Amino acid sequence: MKPSVFALVDCNNFYASCEKLFRPDLRYTPVVVLSNNDGCVVARSKEAKALGIKMGVPIHHIKAEIRRYGIEVFSSNYTLYGDMSRRVMTTLEALAPRVDVYSIDEAFLDLTGINRVVPVEEFGRQVKDTVYQNVGLPVCVGIAPTRTLAKLANHAAKKYAATGGVVDLTDAIRQRRLMDRVPVGEVWGVGRRITARLESLGITTALQLAEADPATLRNQFSVVLERTARELNGIPCLPWEEAPQPKKQIMCSRSFGQPLTQLKDLEEALAHFATRVGEKLRRGDQFAGEIMVFIRTNPFRPEVPQYSESVTTRLIIPSQDSRVIVDKALELLRSIYRQGYQYAKAGVLVSELVTTSVRQADLFEAEPAETGGGTRSERLMALMDQINRRSRGALTTARQAGNNAYAMRRSHLSPAYTTNWRQLPVVH
Repeated sequence: MKPSVFALVDCNNFYASCEKLFRPDLRYTPVVVLSNNDGCVVARSKEAKALGIKMGVPIHHIKAEIRRYGIEVFSSNYTLYGDMSRRVMTTLEALAPRVDVYSIDEAFLDLTGINRVVPVEEFGRQVKDTVYQNVGLPVCVGIAPTRTLAKLANHAAKKYAATGGVVDLTDAIRQRRLMDRVPVGEVWGVGRRITARLESLGITTALQLAEADPATLRNQFSVVLERTARELNGIPCLPWEEAPQPKKQIMCSRSFGQPLTQLKDLEEALAHFATRVGEKLRRGDQFAGEIMVFIRTNPFRPEVPQYSESVTTRLIIPSQDSRVIVDKALELLRSIYRQGYQYAKAGVLVSELVTTSVRQADLFEAEPAETGGGTRSERLMALMDQINRRSRGALTTARQAGNNAYAMRRSHLSPAYTTNWRQLPVVH
């Protein structure tokens, strides 16, 4: 059996790098990207990190630093980031036999057997250079016999400039040397609470975790931590995901750009969220059996009256029809809405998800054979999705029509450089 070899490819400062890509004048300028409603810093360029800008800091706390150092501020541009992520992953899929997309800016590559053709470190540099050439985004590559060690190798590739952004950790001696330097809290999957408990037992480094007794880790912590320790010892324990697992829940929620007090404004927001949920259900070929709606005021403003409520209902027939989900969500909203409050956030969550193969049909619903392929509802939703893909969401439900009082604050939003013809960058 061939020894396993994995690579973790991680984009550097992804959101900030996407913003800089189309602004070459900002190449050496500190950049921060803000959360929804321009609240807190969620991404920083290396220049911003060097200035001591912390992750999660509210933007109004660093106004003086922004002026003093000329920091460029951007609102989150999820359309841009999603498209750039797709380009990175498409490039990786052309380079490696198998790719497991872990997040918007990370992917694992299965490099098992590739060392027969080319040294793995050399291949890692090819990956790094190709992504930069094709997409324009810098990445780091960590290579190791397990995913956990590949994460550790990637951490070293980012931290130590002498590595050139690629670290090969397939050698056992190099593994132990690095693990002896890395705090246990930097190990993939070891959170803050587990770190504190491990440190109380005298386990402060990744190497000490690797040398800990597996049975003790299982008994005092969990089988997950035991697997982590085994992975640090070069034993693969995490299964390869050929395809993403079906989702168990789907949620669409958002903090509003301004407080909402009127029911009609909340209805418009919930209709939008419910429609998005329906789109996600159809994309995954899933049907929702349960719907939950919640609304709440801003808990960080104790000087105003506070209210928070949620309500759940089951659907007799699981559905992915946006009309059904919107109508049910609005019905639930009206049952919990109370006047006199300034609502700051709302959301729709669907659960009890099933696929077409196990969905119980409606007795009065026409069979696909009788309707020419798909029920009337499915054909209508498919047509709606097709129109929206071609026209960027031009078709909505009547419930969504309004003044978008719930829209997020995005005062520093950059153009949709890659997905909107009217916003393509122009070279003079």
